[in-house]
Amino acid sequence: MTLIYIVTATFVGGVVSVVLAAALSAPLLGLLVRHLVSFSTGVLLGTALLHVLPEAFESAKTPQSLFLTLLGGLLFFFFLEKTELYRHGHHHEHDDHHHHHGFDAEQAGRGGWSVLVGDSIHNFCDGVLIAAAFLTDPQLGFVTSLAIIAHEIPQEVGDYIVLINAGLSRMRALVYNMISGMAAVVGGVLGYFLIEPWQDFLPYMMVVAASSFIYVAVADLIPQLQKRLNRRDTVLQIFWLAAGLVMIGLIVHTLHE
Repeated sequence: MTLIYIVTATFVGGVVSVVLAAALSAPLLGLLVRHLVSFSTGVLLGTALLHVLPEAFESAKTPQSLFLTLLGGLLFFFFLEKTELYRHGHHHEHDDHHHHHGFDAEQAGRGGWSVLVGDSIHNFCDGVLIAAAFLTDPQLGFVTSLAIIAHEIPQEVGDYIVLINAGLSRMRALVYNMISGMAAVVGGVLGYFLIEPWQDFLPYMMVVAASSFIYVAVADLIPQLQKRLNRRDTVLQIFWLAAGLVMIGLIVHTLHE
């Protein structure tokens, strides 16, 4: 059953988000991304700090070793992003960041294929993290999957629009993004068979997962939110961020009860 949970969660996270991106029109996608960036920031921070890290620290591992793993994880994802292997692109012409006309085609022309390769690696890593979470506890796997899916949707939206503006048909962009998304399933299945014999290392895997969530939220999402807005947009931004935190808090409280 654990393997079925992993395959289902990774499939939903890697493929359904792509289908959602393709099903909506570009103006609506822009509005959706603007809110989902705030929402996924709250979900990622809440999952890392309210659930995953506390779960890891309840193990018999020393706090020093877990904090060292957290530091190493943050540095690891920093170096991956510097080498463009771990990409978190949410920017496109319709995302309310006032990019110039032709921005999407320019971005895709300079690295459209590298975007797909980078996202495949990113999705593969997400699959491994989901597998580690489910192997620790099914409830933890559910919350971790939810956090990853909330982050994947705005990323896939941005990638889909970029590929469309680069000249790909909607069908080709959808197929390429779905192939990239399936890397999450591959990562989940491999993670299940490679991690299960090493149960003793699962708390460290949880900390690595948390470091991924924290890095994405702090290094990529929050900087996008740090811009001057009118009162209405500021309230909406805070509302969606708080909604993500509250949702995770309620889930964690329910699971503990």
